[in-house]
Amino acid sequence: MSKVIACRVERCVGCRSCEIACAVEHSASKTLRGAVRESPRPQRRVSVEMAGAHGLPIQCRQCEDAPCVAVCPTGALHRETDLGPVLVESEYCIGCRMCMLVCPFGVMGLSRDGKAAVKCDQCIERTSAGQDPACVSACPTGALQYVEMDDYLRQRRKAAVEVLQGQKEQA
Repeated sequence: MSKVIACRVERCVGCRSCEIACAVEHSASKTLRGAVRESPRPQRRVSVEMAGAHGLPIQCRQCEDAPCVAVCPTGALHRETDLGPVLVESEYCIGCRMCMLVCPFGVMGLSRDGKAAVKCDQCIERTSAGQDPACVSACPTGALQYVEMDDYLRQRRKAAVEVLQGQKEQA
């Protein structure tokens, strides 16, 4: 996976803007006004779970060796490219829920009619057009970022060094 959706938990205030943006992006109308009028209502593919004073947006982690893909009996869960996100072909999904059982993060869901799996696709239409996923664009605090994994890890290491230097200076 070349790019991932990363969360800086210390910035998340639990506003759930990402959930709304996700549902709207996966609606037929692609607008908030239209989405609330749709039937069935569009589903979000990210959930904000509260952890003390901070929120933690949780969505598919796009596992390299995705257990959901391995267990899918119809091939409805697949990747179009080796580095691409795991996608659901709802017309092939039989709603067996095996993917939900094996997901280590508990982020798989079912469509409102119970006929197909629903999961984060990293807004494949948006990212293919060079845009960030809807949840990332909607985050008012910058807690969610769409980043290259190597760059993200480099930033985290640099931040850890800065914390350690600050502690050393205080001692």
